[in-house]
Amino acid sequence: MNAVETRVGDLVAAFLERCGVATAFGVISIHNMPILDAIGRRNSLRFVPSRGEAGAVNMADAFARVTGGLGVAVTSTGTGAGNAAGALVEAQTAGSPVLHLTGQVDSPYLDRGRSVIHEAAAQTEMLRAVSKASYRIWSAETALGVLREAVRVALTPPRGPVSVELPIDIQKAAAVLPGESVAPVVIAAQAPDAAALDRIVERLAAARRPLVWLGGGARHAARAALKLADLGVGFVTSVNGRGTVPEDHPMTLGAFNMSPSVEAFYRTCDAMLVVGSRLRGNETRNFAVALPKPLLQVDVDPRAEGRAYPTEAFACADAGLALVALADRLKGRLRIDDEFGRDLAAARAAAEAAMRDGLGPYARLVAELRAGMPRDALWVRDITISNSTWGNRLLKIFDPRAGVHALGGGIGQCVPMAVGAALAARDRKVIALTGDGGLALCLAELATAVQERCDITFLVMNDRGYGVIRNIQDAQYGGRHFYTDVFAPDLADLARAMKLPHARVDNLDEFTSSLRTAVGTDGPYLLEIDMPAIGPFTSKFAGPPVAKPNS
Repeated sequence: MNAVETRVGDLVAAFLERCGVATAFGVISIHNMPILDAIGRRNSLRFVPSRGEAGAVNMADAFARVTGGLGVAVTSTGTGAGNAAGALVEAQTAGSPVLHLTGQVDSPYLDRGRSVIHEAAAQTEMLRAVSKASYRIWSAETALGVLREAVRVALTPPRGPVSVELPIDIQKAAAVLPGESVAPVVIAAQAPDAAALDRIVERLAAARRPLVWLGGGARHAARAALKLADLGVGFVTSVNGRGTVPEDHPMTLGAFNMSPSVEAFYRTCDAMLVVGSRLRGNETRNFAVALPKPLLQVDVDPRAEGRAYPTEAFACADAGLALVALADRLKGRLRIDDEFGRDLAAARAAAEAAMRDGLGPYARLVAELRAGMPRDALWVRDITISNSTWGNRLLKIFDPRAGVHALGGGIGQCVPMAVGAALAARDRKVIALTGDGGLALCLAELATAVQERCDITFLVMNDRGYGVIRNIQDAQYGGRHFYTDVFAPDLADLARAMKLPHARVDNLDEFTSSLRTAVGTDGPYLLEIDMPAIGPFTSKFAGPPVAKPNS
C-alpha cells in the first residue's frame, strides 16, 4: 500500500479505526473540530455527543469495562479538559484503558500565558495527575508515534486512562498516513516466573481450606478461575471483581468480603491467594479485617507486593496466565476439607440473610428486581445508599463484564456510565441504579440516552436529598442535617420534557408490574422509587469505615 497525504485530524480518525474503535464519546469544540470533522466525514465509527466532558469520559470508561478494550473520549482544552478530570480519576481508580484526546491552543502560544481562548495554565500537569500518563503532540510528524504509545500505555496492565493533547494547528497540519498498519503494538500478557509460582503452589497444596480473593485485575481471567473452583478452591471478590466467578457458583462468597459471618469463616481457612486486587480500605475495614494466612499474592504490578497486607509469597504476572498455571500444578495435589464447601455456603447464606434483614421493605424490591431482570443484564450503579448496601453485593452478577459502578466513590456518574455500557453491549438490557442526589449531577446525560436510544432502565431511588450524608450526620454530627435537603425537579415532569417514559412507584405492590413495563420497553425508561412513601431501611448505612489515626 502506498502512503496517503492527509491531515493530522484524519490521521487520528484512521488510527482509531485501525485500533478497532467502534464508538467514541465527546463534546465538539473549536479546539477539536478537525478530529471530529474527520470522524464525521469518514463515517467509520460512531461518535456519541455527550452533554459534558465528564460524561464523555464516564461513557468511555464504562464502554472499556464492558468490552474489555479501549474506550475513547474527545474533549476540548482548558475548562473542557478540566471538566473531564474527575471522570479520569474514576477511570484511573477502576483501571480502565481510556484514550482521552483533548485539543490545545495553537502551538506557538502554548505555555506562554497570553490568555488565548481555552488556554489553561499547567494543563499537561493536571492531566498527568489524573491519568496514567499524559502526552502532547508537538508536530505532525510525531503524531502517529505519540498516539501509538498512548494506546500501548493505556492497554498495558495495570491499565488506565491516558491523555493526549493535540494543538489545533497540529490537528490541521498536513500529514502522511503510512501504507502499513497504523494500529498499536499487541500487548503480550506477562507470564509468571516459575520459581515464584512454585512458592505459591507449595503453600496452597498444603492447605485444606484455601480461598482466593479476586479483584478487578482478574476480571479477564474467569475461565482460569473456574479451573481452580473445579478443584474445590473457594472464592471471594472485591466489588470490582464481581462476576469473575458467577455469583450463583457454590464455591464463591461473592463480594461479601467483610461480613461478620464471612470474617468468622476466614478464621477457619488456612491460606488465601489475592489476585489482581488492591484490598481497598473500604472493603477491608481500613485493612483491619483479619485475612487467612499464609497470605499469597499475584499481581501484574510489582509495586502491589505487600502494599495493603504483608504477604508470604508473590508472583508478578497476568492473572489469567497465573491462575491457569496454578490450576495445572495443583491438580491432584489438593486435599480439600470435606466440610469446606458447606461452610462457605453457610457463611454466604448468613451474610445475605443479615443484609436482607437490614433492608426492611427493600428486601422485597431486591428479590423482585432479580426475578424481573434478564440474567445477562448489565448492572450499573452510582454511589447511593441502595448500592452501598444491597446493590454492591446482594443482587447477583454472573459475568465479570456485567457490573459497572462508581468505584472511586463519586456520585453523579451512573447515567453516563449506563450510556457507555449500553452502547458497548447493544443486545443486552442495562439496569442503572442511582439516587436522586447522584441523578441531579448528570441530568443532562439523560438527553444523551434518549438521543442514542440506549436500552436502559434507570432505577432512581428517590429519598429527597443526600440520604447517606444524613445518616453520617446522625451517627457522627449529633443529627444536625445541614445542606442535605436540596431542591430537585419533579422527575415525572423532567421525563416528560425529555420524551423519556417514566413511572413512579410509591407502593411495592406496584413494583413488579412497573419493572416489567420498564424492562420490556425498547430504549430508555425512568423508573422512580418513592422512598419516603415506601419507608426506611431497617438498618442505617452511615458511610464507609472511618479511618483510624496511625498508632
